Amino acid sequence: MFHRRNNCRLCGGETLTLALSLTPTPPANAFVGPDALHDEQPCYPLDLFFCDDCGHVQLRDVVDPEALFKNYVYVSGTSPSFVRHFEEYTQSVITSASDTGLVVDSGSNDGTLLKFFKAAGYSVLGIDPARDIARQATEAGIETRPEFFTQALAQSIRKERGPATVITANNVFAHADDLADIADGIEHLLHDDGLFVFEVSYLADVVEKVLFDTIYHEHLAYHTVKPLKRFLAKHGLDLFRVHRVDTHGGSIRAYAQRTGGPQVVDGSVDALIELEAQRGLDRAETFIGFAAQIDALKTELGGLLNGLRAEGNSIAGFGAPAKATTLMYHFDLGPEIISFIVDDSPLKQGLFSPGMHIPVLPSSELYERQPEYAVILAWNFADPIILNHAEYQAKGGHFIIPLPELMVR
Repeated sequence: MFHRRNNCRLCGGETLTLALSLTPTPPANAFVGPDALHDEQPCYPLDLFFCDDCGHVQLRDVVDPEALFKNYVYVSGTSPSFVRHFEEYTQSVITSASDTGLVVDSGSNDGTLLKFFKAAGYSVLGIDPARDIARQATEAGIETRPEFFTQALAQSIRKERGPATVITANNVFAHADDLADIADGIEHLLHDDGLFVFEVSYLADVVEKVLFDTIYHEHLAYHTVKPLKRFLAKHGLDLFRVHRVDTHGGSIRAYAQRTGGPQVVDGSVDALIELEAQRGLDRAETFIGFAAQIDALKTELGGLLNGLRAEGNSIAGFGAPAKATTLMYHFDLGPEIISFIVDDSPLKQGLFSPGMHIPVLPSSELYERQPEYAVILAWNFADPIILNHAEYQAKGGHFIIPLPELMVR
């Protein structure tokens, strides 16, 4: 079900230093139905390692990707803010693309991003291993192959459809163990003047904002620009532009081209490399302080919630994103603290949270049960959640935002 790799997945270096150890968890999206409530779900190590050779931060323990992604339950289209984000994303890419043509999205999910490219006149192809989601996307008009993106698949697509004008990979460029094979596939499939554009969570934001709950088994790589630039160059791709975006608490959108492509390298790449050095992200010892910050937040939130429960208050969770699994396990937020979780995704309603088996219910249950407090586990959407559920507050309910800093509203 899982294995431990012995070298860096970017540079192949074998000197890896333990940087941060979090509580072992089940796979973050391993929700279960009522029939599996009595089945014990295995937990896997959640330890971050720093590569002493190139500075890349990563998990060494790799859970079988078939188990993680074949029956995936997250879809982008259920989040209005993500829909808007992908619309802006499309316009940003189009301004840099040389011409319309084929857009291939690796990890295309429900096709939300590709819908905007299709509307702009591009031909589109999604690649996503989640079989049901891929089928639904295809039925909705976005052709999606239920596969993992590999070099072999890239060769097949190029033979069938020709080179790609644009290849995108959002958040998934951190999900794969064999990044070298993916990078080689991208280089092969990409047109000579094409664009490879990807977004990943940015380690600078993870550390600065103590976003430790973005660390889970699907996310094998925690990227900074310096190791990425070196890795891409090794695989025939030049990183020419990187800028920071707000998604997932803080990410980077990176633009690359085939070596010798027409795009001019701007100052953004070197600027972020310099920032990373200033923040100490190129040194393993920086993460000792990161661990201390996490422990302080755990003490603060645990003190608040245990006090509220001792006073007889009921507490729910709002949102069941993957990050909630890390947060709940590392902060000991089990069923004795959180009675139930509400989530707007029909794919998760009626299921039970990974390992702890807390029921996930429709958001209407927030009003039916009216708990005194609701911890926003999907804290990156705290503002729209609070805005959309002002009625809950009007009836006396309170929202607790656990990260990046503890707030009660």
